[in-house]
Amino acid sequence: MERKRDILWRVYVCFLGIVIISFFVLGKAFYIQRVQGNYWRGLSDSLHQKFIELNADRGTIYSEDGNMLSTSIPYFNIYIDFGADGLREKNGKRFKENLDSLSYCLASLFRDRSAVAYKRELQQGFKNEDRFYELQRNLSFEQYKILRSFPLVRLGRNKSGFITEVISKRLNPFGLLANRTIGLARANAQNVGLERTYDSLLKGANGSRLVRYMAAGTYIPVEGYEIDPENGKDIMTTIDVNIQDIAENALLKMMGENECDHGTCIVMEVGTGKIKAMANLGRQSDGSYWEDLNYAIRASEPGSTFKLATLLSLLEDKNVKLTDHLDLEGGAWKYGKRTVRDVEKHEKAEFTVKQAFELSSNVGMAKLAVGNYAKDPNEFIEHLKKLHLNQVTGVDLAGETPPIVKTPKSRTWSATTLPWMAFGYEVLISPLQTLALYNAVANNGVMVKPYLVNSFQSAGRIEKKKDPMVVVDKICSEQTLTQLKECLEGVCIEGTAKTLFKNSFYKVAGKTGTALVANGNRGYADHIYQSSFAGYFPAKSPKYSCIVVIKNKPHAKKFLGALVAGPVFREVADKLMSLEINQDKSLQMEVNEYVWKKDSAQYYYAGSKKEMKSVLSELNVSCADSTGRSDWGRIYPNNYQPVITGKTFDRKLMPDVKGMGLRDALALLEERNIRVAARGVGKVKQQSIEPGTPISKNQILTLELNE
Repeated sequence: MERKRDILWRVYVCFLGIVIISFFVLGKAFYIQRVQGNYWRGLSDSLHQKFIELNADRGTIYSEDGNMLSTSIPYFNIYIDFGADGLREKNGKRFKENLDSLSYCLASLFRDRSAVAYKRELQQGFKNEDRFYELQRNLSFEQYKILRSFPLVRLGRNKSGFITEVISKRLNPFGLLANRTIGLARANAQNVGLERTYDSLLKGANGSRLVRYMAAGTYIPVEGYEIDPENGKDIMTTIDVNIQDIAENALLKMMGENECDHGTCIVMEVGTGKIKAMANLGRQSDGSYWEDLNYAIRASEPGSTFKLATLLSLLEDKNVKLTDHLDLEGGAWKYGKRTVRDVEKHEKAEFTVKQAFELSSNVGMAKLAVGNYAKDPNEFIEHLKKLHLNQVTGVDLAGETPPIVKTPKSRTWSATTLPWMAFGYEVLISPLQTLALYNAVANNGVMVKPYLVNSFQSAGRIEKKKDPMVVVDKICSEQTLTQLKECLEGVCIEGTAKTLFKNSFYKVAGKTGTALVANGNRGYADHIYQSSFAGYFPAKSPKYSCIVVIKNKPHAKKFLGALVAGPVFREVADKLMSLEINQDKSLQMEVNEYVWKKDSAQYYYAGSKKEMKSVLSELNVSCADSTGRSDWGRIYPNNYQPVITGKTFDRKLMPDVKGMGLRDALALLEERNIRVAARGVGKVKQQSIEPGTPISKNQILTLELNE
């Protein structure tokens, strides 16, 4: 009995304990659900929900004529999760069934290894259960589309394990063209050019989205919790792709020929200050050239192009007249312990001020500056400040080098500073600042701010437009301005650039410059020269201003401004005038004043009569036509006029195709079942079978074209 009571007592105690624990569990559950419910639900959401960033599309940079200069392109990185459930189910049956065909497709698409190598790598990754195996990087969209159709991949992420990472890369579609000016947005490096200046506008603002993660790593968006990204603004620049291409190629050609160190060429629209082209080239270690730095906004000693500012100061202060006589000391003038030298010696001693400028005499400018400003150099300095040569231009580019214009209070001012400043030494200004001065002269004394951006757009709608900005209403009096223009034109007619612009069909106003450049600790021992040419064209109704500045290699045989920078300026000017002469009546009037010489060139062309007449009509060239009813003809000069005569061909005899283009020659020969082999390019120079020879079956004719 006692034992039974003892057992029952223990059972009752256990039952009571269970009841107490049950009440405690129920109470705790009620407390968690009702009191702490919101906390635990929020904690659960935080483990299964999170905000993901929605990247904004970076804006595109366009040229003035609508070409893309910098834009974002999507690229794709491909990874494989070999631990994906769908890939490993049924002992990897799906993976093994598709392995051979997938390996073959990957090898065919990427061509970087064989199908056997791909199969071996995929098997190893599957064996190791690699959760993030890198298959390929930087796939283009076209490659990605093809990849998605491959065996296994097309089954989706869970079944194939394929993971796609989308990245956006910034590209310049035109490559070298204005590369440094446009710049490039880079992930792990500082941006440059317009990409840097307007980065905040281009990148826009990222958005965010709340998502809930589901099984197999997938997620779905939570409605009502999304902030849309604000895409970046598009930028419409002032750059003209055609003008930029002309400037880039002209600069590249000269720099390659002369093995120059670096150079820049800037073309600006006179009336507005729009920069139409800004080419910058630096020599690389392998001898090639690339837009490595923006030399257009880097300050250096300008050399003789600075003499325009000196002459302006002298004329504006009424210190000299262009007809005043000046002793150039034969090209060498000793001042203190130093000697001012001209590039060339002078046979006679006296020249007018105008002639001294046209001949780019350092002695002349130095003597005039000392004779008129030695007592108070600040008079000269104030003119330079009025021309804003002591300030950056404020162009839309970060990194513009501040200029250095010394004053008598400067620590490095000496007795020889003033005369050397007069011809472009002991002063540091950028090529763009020099161009702004020459552009002001061309613009009837109005100095405008150079700029690179026309407007900012969003979805094709202009949000902000930039208008030309006047910096100085009038840089000098009308009398001084007229004299400056006369001198700049004189440089290209009677001065240092007279050979350069001989026989030009339009007038140019400009100034050559040649400056000796120091080479670090070696000083001037390496004889490194900076060649430059600044000016505008056409001289009477200026449309464009342009500056070319090139730093030559040590001991370069060709280093004068008229021989290095000048030809680049001439090529740019010639091509722009040729392009725009039919569109601008003011240019036509100026060109019509040129006395054209009769064309004595010898030429001979043959081909379709209709096409030859069409070309002559497009060029507005009259011709004498004696072709009759013939479909084929030849054109040659007779008494300075093109003449077209007809050509007929017997179908049984070998035709004369010399002078024809390859397309016309093939059309004529294939009608006669003659097999043709051609070498070279251009028009037909020689044919292997003489004209008039009877045609035989399956005959082969070899054509040699002009190289």
